Amino acid sequence: MLDRFNRKIYYLRISVTDRCNLRCTYCMPETGIQLKNHSDILSFEQIVSIVREAVKLGITKVRLTGGEPLIRKDISSLVEQLRAVKGIREITLTTNGVLLEKMAEGLKKAGLDRLNISLDTLDPEKYRCLTRIGNLDRVLRGIDAALEVGFRNTKLNMVLIPGVNTDEVEALKRFCLEKGLRLQRINQYSLSAITSIERQFTTERPLNCSICNRIRLTADGFIKPCLFSNIEIPVNLDHIGDSLRQAIVNKPECGTCCSSRENWQIGG
Repeated sequence: MLDRFNRKIYYLRISVTDRCNLRCTYCMPETGIQLKNHSDILSFEQIVSIVREAVKLGITKVRLTGGEPLIRKDISSLVEQLRAVKGIREITLTTNGVLLEKMAEGLKKAGLDRLNISLDTLDPEKYRCLTRIGNLDRVLRGIDAALEVGFRNTKLNMVLIPGVNTDEVEALKRFCLEKGLRLQRINQYSLSAITSIERQFTTERPLNCSICNRIRLTADGFIKPCLFSNIEIPVNLDHIGDSLRQAIVNKPECGTCCSSRENWQIGG
């Protein structure tokens, strides 16, 4: 489906949880967050129903995000159910990699096509400081496990943080070359102002608004047509198609700011 500005919308990002097992300094407050009740979170059945309707409007790619999607119980089952939806050509997942060592094989068997793994540094101490509680070795083992079970075209998401890790870009490039991965550099930004995405460095993300091809489904059942906007459409589960159309029609030409949610509630 085309939006009002002739952009083809074919990509649906789905936040399956607002929970995370890390507390990255640029994403979450150190003390944690007020979590949604389980009853407020979309079930797998509801998510699959939304995706089926989204396919009718031209959605062909789905990405599972969080929070951290691998902490959602039975996430491989959701992947398997989405794989069975006719019209979905690609299912991807963004993870911090902490649980990937044990889950990579199940995700591959369920039909997951590709992974993005968040990794901002190869320095163990810097990684612990950035994530507040993380262990770099677990992520590295997760990356190796993903390669061993056959995941290809895996991207490493590196958020460039001025004065913290920008001196490690070449090291991450070498690491990716050795492992057969692709480095995706992300400009650190704040949802409160789209001007924060102005490039200080050479990066691949965020995308320019003029070529944005996506909408987002939050874990609690709202469709956000734009990351940098407070616009969100509640999903009417009796009229899912209408909710999706409303979101696409209301997608702004350019984002401004989002003050109603944080990154972990949207999936970036």
